[in-house]
Amino acid sequence: MNASATVGTALPDLPLTAPDGTVVKPSDFAGRKAVLFFYPKDDTPGCTVENQDFSSLSGAFATAGIALLGISKDPPARHAKFITKYGLTAPLATDAAEGGLSDALGIWTEKQNYGRSYMGMVRTTLLIGPDGRIARVWTTVKVKGHAAEVLEAAKAL
Repeated sequence: MNASATVGTALPDLPLTAPDGTVVKPSDFAGRKAVLFFYPKDDTPGCTVENQDFSSLSGAFATAGIALLGISKDPPARHAKFITKYGLTAPLATDAAEGGLSDALGIWTEKQNYGRSYMGMVRTTLLIGPDGRIARVWTTVKVKGHAAEVLEAAKAL
């Protein structure tokens, strides 16, 4: 994990793309708490459960004044299909640009599987304070119960 994704670090204000093609930037959440959850790939078992769990709590995040955003490298059209297929309510964004947010934070990194090296997203969640600084980092996330744990931590911030 790159040292950039550490508590107290200002979140880089790099653009992401929403499923409808609009640009989303971390500065859009300035002055409020935000949860950014980075996940490897749309429509895979763990990522689907994670997105469903955050979606089931998206109303609670909104009620608590906490912005929520799921991020992967999948293209906007794939996010749109994923949202429709599972009825997801947690907003999603694409971080496809080389040198984008996940790259800057060290979350897009070299991974190994069965002796094969490839670039991939490390499942990571960031809690961002109203000041735009990282308040908490969850790395190599276990999906079960994670969204509820993050909600409680965000409320307590």
